[in-house]
Amino acid sequence: MSESWSTIALVVTGAALAGFVQGVSGFAFSLVAFGLWAWALPPQVAAPLAVFGALLGQVASFASIRGGFDLRRIAPLVIGGALGVPLGVFLLHNADPLHFRLAIGALLTLYGLYGLAVRNPPRVEAGGVGLDAFAGLIGGLLGGLAGMSGTVPAIWTQLRGWKRELRRATMQVYNVVMHLLTLAAYARTGGLDAGALRLFALVAPAMLIPSLLGARLFHRVDDRGFERLVLALLLASGLGMLVSTGRTLWAR
Repeated sequence: MSESWSTIALVVTGAALAGFVQGVSGFAFSLVAFGLWAWALPPQVAAPLAVFGALLGQVASFASIRGGFDLRRIAPLVIGGALGVPLGVFLLHNADPLHFRLAIGALLTLYGLYGLAVRNPPRVEAGGVGLDAFAGLIGGLLGGLAGMSGTVPAIWTQLRGWKRELRRATMQVYNVVMHLLTLAAYARTGGLDAGALRLFALVAPAMLIPSLLGARLFHRVDDRGFERLVLALLLASGLGMLVSTGRTLWAR
């Protein structure tokens, strides 16, 4: 294996921590893992790795979710996301994504701060399924770009005022579909080389048990606690993206 021991340790640590957080929240693997892996891995390697780990964690913890599924609400997000994934993959391979990530990091940071400071944020009831599909499209774009498909649905389902079980089920179904589409797109565009597959073998065992433990903890968290956890993850992800992207831009 050509990777250094420090890189291997970082990949394993990031996978374990991200797996646990995803088990609790229903998404967030890429948010946590990418924030750590970006310090040692290029985006073209970190993104497929994050998507693979997130997909594995979603599938492993799927059986722990009881109820909450509503196909009429989930379908528009998934359809929009399916259109967004190819756009994100295109950006990853054909454009400089740093300024885009800087903007997304700022958005997540500001929204996380706002949500934690305001106890009862306003609900969005207008727009119908069209606006739901647009939110799904943006999530799919982020999924193709950095494996972060769950960020926008996490924000959007909160703004819609959906209950914890529905939000968790929606994010899991949405993310499974987005991650499968994204991995297929990576494979088609040559983004899954031998180095990435070696790292996949490290991520799988490192994140599975923490993910299952996190899924068990989900049932002990009330609606307000779940909401604050999601907001804290969005804030941490935004800050991590700002720091890592700013560091890269500064080095140019």
